Amino acid sequence: MTYNFSQDVRYIREILGISQDELAKALGVQRVTISRSELRETEPSDRLLEMIYKYAYEKGVRLNKLKEMFWQEKLKSEHKLLYHGAKGEISGRIDVKKSRINNDFGQGFYTGENYDQAVSFVSGFDSPSLYMIDFLGEGLKSRKYKVDRDWMLTIAYYRGTLDNYKDHPMISKLIKESRNCDYIIAPIADNRMFQIINSFIGGEITDEQCKHCLAATNLGNQYVFISERAVESLQMLERCYLSANERDHYKNIRSADAKLGDDKVKLARIEYRGKGKYIDEILQ
Repeated sequence: MTYNFSQDVRYIREILGISQDELAKALGVQRVTISRSELRETEPSDRLLEMIYKYAYEKGVRLNKLKEMFWQEKLKSEHKLLYHGAKGEISGRIDVKKSRINNDFGQGFYTGENYDQAVSFVSGFDSPSLYMIDFLGEGLKSRKYKVDRDWMLTIAYYRGTLDNYKDHPMISKLIKESRNCDYIIAPIADNRMFQIINSFIGGEITDEQCKHCLAATNLGNQYVFISERAVESLQMLERCYLSANERDHYKNIRSADAKLGDDKVKLARIEYRGKGKYIDEILQ
């Protein structure tokens, strides 16, 4: 899926109230370059893409957020708007087996329900994209998790840190349940959260400490599509360009949120010290 570049250029000019000539002068390009882009007579270069979207963002035009608002309004009843941050372009059909095995829930197609969160996860890459996706779960079987012991142990298993307990009946049951569905709804566990889970698996903190530390770093929910039926229910709506200045904005937000989350974790460790069970008590 390509960017809706010709449409976006028109939107940007309309919002800013400028002509093709004025936009061309602001960017230091010829007017014919803007004209041909709007008429879809030429494919934009990487340089032109960055120039246009960066200029718009500098001028306060939050084009992707505006698109999010419009897509939300267009959604039919029971449909949900999801977001997928990609390092580059998704080419061809979605393949649930292309992702890494050691993701939160193994292989699958990972999406989030929050635009800002999806962008922040790919803001550190050079040429990322943000996909807006229409999802209808009708006829599909889902499994929903919350921040609790089952979720922590399931994440730890798929992330490869439960090898000593992988044959334990409790773990076998949890893994079987995690695959007895078409898609999963669960809290997002980024690398920072996984370090906390790892402290629990390593016997440093109890399950209660871990749960409350993780709750303090809430990142929202992710939708993980693990069956072909589930993937077929997804409709790609739009591929959004993420300019360097927009990525920087979200990197700064994520950094600030991480600092606040880390401080909350320290307090949660103290507040719930001695409460709950350690991993060897649970899986004895």
